Amino acid sequence: MSGHSKWSTIKHKKGAADAKRGKVFTKLIKEVTVAARQGGGDPGGNPRLRTAIDKARAENMPNDNIARAIKKGTGELEGVNYDEIVYEGYGPGGTAVLVECLTDNRNRTVAELKHVFAKSNGTIGKPGTVAFKFEAQGHLRFPKADVDEDRIMEAAMEAGADDYTDDGDDWLVTTEPTEFLKIQDAFEKAGLKPSDAEVTKVPLATIQLEGRDAEVMLKLYMNLDDHEDVQNVYADFDIDDKLMEELLD
Repeated sequence: MSGHSKWSTIKHKKGAADAKRGKVFTKLIKEVTVAARQGGGDPGGNPRLRTAIDKARAENMPNDNIARAIKKGTGELEGVNYDEIVYEGYGPGGTAVLVECLTDNRNRTVAELKHVFAKSNGTIGKPGTVAFKFEAQGHLRFPKADVDEDRIMEAAMEAGADDYTDDGDDWLVTTEPTEFLKIQDAFEKAGLKPSDAEVTKVPLATIQLEGRDAEVMLKLYMNLDDHEDVQNVYADFDIDDKLMEELLD
C-alpha cells in the first residue's frame, strides 16, 4: 500500500491476535534458526541473526528460546532444516503479491498456498512474475511520543539515512538495505532506539482497490500471513483509510 502507516496498522492489529495464538514465536524461532544456520551463531558477525534476535526480544521471547533456536541452527542441537522459498503471484484487481516462506516440505507449502490464492481469485506465478515491482528498504520506526522531528532529522542526517517521513504516530526512517544495521547502530548510539526495525520490501507503485476487491485482497493477505510456513507477505495494493478501518474491525 502507498502509505506505510497502513501496513503498520495491519501488522499491529494482526500481530496482537497472532501473539495470543503463539504464531509470532513460531515464526521468529524459524527465522533465528535459519539465520544461525546460514551465517553462524554470533550476532556480531551475522546481521540477519542480529535482526532476528532483536525482533524476538521485542516480542518478549525468553532468552532460553532464542539460545535453543541458535543452537539448532548451528547444529549444536538437533533441529529441522528449513528451505527458503519466495512465491510470486497475483491477487484481486491484478495486485502483485510476494510471499517469503521457510518450509521443511516444499510440496506441501506450494499446494497449500495455491489453495489460499485460489480461494481469493488469485494465482501463483513463475519466479520473476512480480518481484521486479518491489524494492528492498531498511525501515526504522520511532514513536512521535518519544522523540520530536528536529531530533529525528538531525540523527538521520548524521547517520546517513536516505530519508525520514511522517508516518501517523511514528517517524519512519528509510535506509539502503546494506546500510541498515550501521544506521540503526548510529541511532542507538545517539540514544534513539527504534520501536521496530527491519529490512522489508515496498512496492514501486500501487493499485487502488475498492469494494469487493479490497475485501477479498485483505482476506488473501491475512490468510497468507496466517500460514505456518509464511514469514512475510508483500503486496502492491492501496485501500482508502476509512474502508481499511472498516475491513479490519
